[in-house]
Amino acid sequence: MLGLLLFSCLSAQDRSFIVHTVAFYNTENLFDTINNPKTNDEEFLPAGEYFWNSGKYQDKLDNIAEVLADIGSDTNPDLPSIIGLAEVENRQVLEDLVQNPKLAKIDYGIIHFDSPDRRGIDVALLYDKKKFRPESYKSLPLVFTVDEKGKIVENASDTITDTKYRKYFTRSQLLVTGLLEGEEFSFIVSHWPSRGGGEKKTRPYREAAAKLNRKIVDSLYDLDPYAKIVTMGDFNDGPYNNSVRKELGAKDRKEQVKPLELYNPMGELARNGMGSVAYRDNWDIFDQIVLSEPIIHDDFNTLEFWKAGVYNKTYITQTSGKYKGYPLRTWDGEVGYSDHFPVYIYLIKEIGK
Repeated sequence: MLGLLLFSCLSAQDRSFIVHTVAFYNTENLFDTINNPKTNDEEFLPAGEYFWNSGKYQDKLDNIAEVLADIGSDTNPDLPSIIGLAEVENRQVLEDLVQNPKLAKIDYGIIHFDSPDRRGIDVALLYDKKKFRPESYKSLPLVFTVDEKGKIVENASDTITDTKYRKYFTRSQLLVTGLLEGEEFSFIVSHWPSRGGGEKKTRPYREAAAKLNRKIVDSLYDLDPYAKIVTMGDFNDGPYNNSVRKELGAKDRKEQVKPLELYNPMGELARNGMGSVAYRDNWDIFDQIVLSEPIIHDDFNTLEFWKAGVYNKTYITQTSGKYKGYPLRTWDGEVGYSDHFPVYIYLIKEIGK
C-alpha cells in the first residue's frame, strides 16, 4: 500500500500526495541475553542488574515494534519507510525486531555495523525494501585522543604513545545513500556522546561528533550541491546547543536556510514546549532529524519536508508517580519502552507533478 494524503481547500481542487514517514528512535538498551565478552553488557544478562531473560527480551522487542508500527499513523497509514535506531546491541536483535509480528508484514532491510562503543551499542537503519533501494553504505568512526583529565588533544598523532593520553572510542556514524521514490537520498544515523560526567565536561565530545557529521554532509554537498540529506540521531544536545547550531550548522528557522545549509525542524517543536527526553522535570529534544536545503522548498514537485513531530502517546508515557509524564522506560524489573520518545518527519510529493 502506498501512503497518500488528501488536502482540501476552499480555493482549489483537492490535491493528493505520496507520503513517506521517516522516524528515529533511541530504543534504550535493546540488548539480547547473550554475553559478549568484548563489551560491557553484563547488566543485561540473567544474573545482571536487570535480571534480563528471554521473556523480558521478547517483551522489549514487542514494545519497540509496537511503537515503530504506529509512528506517523495519524496521517500516514503505512509503516515508516525509513527508521533510524540507536542503542541496539548487534545485528541479531535487529533481525529479531523486524521479524516481530507487528513489523513482519513489512519486508524491512537492515543496515548495521558494529562500532567500538564500550557498551557495545550501535546505530542502525531499517528500510522498507519496496520503497527504498540502498546503493551505498558505510560506517564512519568517531575516535579522538584525550588527556588524563578527559580533554580532547587537538591534532594528536595516531601513533601517540604517551601514557597520559588515551584513545576515546564512541559510536560510529552510519551513512546510507539510495533511492526513495526514485530520488536519491542520503541518510546519516548517529548517537553522539552522552552527558555522563557533566554537560560541560563532555561538551567537546559532542562537538567532535557534530564536526564529523558536518564533514559527512559537506562531502555529499561537494558531490551534488542539490543533495537530499537527512541526518538524524540522539545528539544528547538540543537544537540550541553549540554542537547542533554551530558545529553542525543546523538552523531552526526555515527562512534563514540558504543553499548548502541545513534546516532543523526540531527547533520549532522545542520552542513550542515539546521534548523527547526529560531530566529533573526539564524537557529537551535530544532526538533530532535535520534536513538539507533542497528538501525544504515547499513546492512538492519532488519529495520534500512537510512537517515533524514527537511521538509521545500515552501508552509509552509514565502515567503516575514521581516520573509522571516521562517516557515509560525499563525500570525496577518492569519492561517499558525507552527513556526517549521517538521523533519523525513526513516527506511528501504531489501526485501528477
